[in-house]
Amino acid sequence: MLTFGVTVLPDPPHTRFLELMQLAEANGFEYGWTYDSHILWHDGYPLLTLLAANTEKLKFGHCVTNPGTREPTVTASGYATLHAISGGRAVLGIGRGDSARRVIGQQPVKMAEFEDSCRMIKDLMNGRPVEWNGKELQLEWAKDRPKIPMYIAAYGPKALGVAGRIADGVIIQLADPVIIQWIMEQARAAAVEAGRNPDELECLVCAPSMVTDDIADAREATRWFPAMVSNHVMDLIERYGEDSEIPKDLTDYVKARKFYDYKDHSREGAAHGEFVTDEICDRFSVIGSVDQVREKLRELDSIGVSHFNIYLMTHGQEDTLATYGRDVIPELKGAAV
Repeated sequence: MLTFGVTVLPDPPHTRFLELMQLAEANGFEYGWTYDSHILWHDGYPLLTLLAANTEKLKFGHCVTNPGTREPTVTASGYATLHAISGGRAVLGIGRGDSARRVIGQQPVKMAEFEDSCRMIKDLMNGRPVEWNGKELQLEWAKDRPKIPMYIAAYGPKALGVAGRIADGVIIQLADPVIIQWIMEQARAAAVEAGRNPDELECLVCAPSMVTDDIADAREATRWFPAMVSNHVMDLIERYGEDSEIPKDLTDYVKARKFYDYKDHSREGAAHGEFVTDEICDRFSVIGSVDQVREKLRELDSIGVSHFNIYLMTHGQEDTLATYGRDVIPELKGAAV
């Protein structure tokens, strides 16, 4: 059964961030996520602290942070602290870094460093002893508490291998069922190879969603999203080439891409989204009438998606939250929230 979350940009003013998160909680959403890109927007950690203090049940975390712009022991201690002050509601989403790294002139974290960092963070934030930089470390005050789950964002085989070996789940930034199934097959194969139970690996899908009969408006409002995903796809093509095992459903659409401007990262109406076709908008996002949205979410549920996270970077934010709370979440959960 699907759980539901929402990602709100850490955009000024912070009061708007809190307002939308509280509205999400009131409408039955179980998770509140935010980005971690400290130059483009507010720093996410103070906002998550405010979120912990101003919500009652909402689980929360970054979707996603990275182990490059923040030293990994700092991330582990930060999350262990958020878990403590919220009564056990912290959840960690982590990737190799896109906007947070590129905006300050750095590239995504190298794969070996990423895997080592994720493995250490998962243990340290959950109170287990680790060895890091030749030192034995442990957060004694974080022992014997409910687990903080780690979800790893990945598209390509190597990053999906890391997710399969280490993570509690995979974060997938698109809602195309064909691509989702391929991604989870890669991650679960890596889990099996590592001696883990592949069925315990959760699948978290993130995408914009608009419930509307004006499909043209919804496409325009979400065209920025496949453009954002294309940053990761371009990295995949550079690493694996154009004729790799990666599905053409994921790689072909970027051939028309001309540029990307991080000043408009994850912004509705971004000019760099001009190359994205209507078909890709429909495949990557969850848009349309109430019936169409429910149908796509049921399809995602049927292929093993465990969590749907709305990227709330479109107009009509309050309407989206209210419609989900009234017409979507109760229907998908089979009972009123």
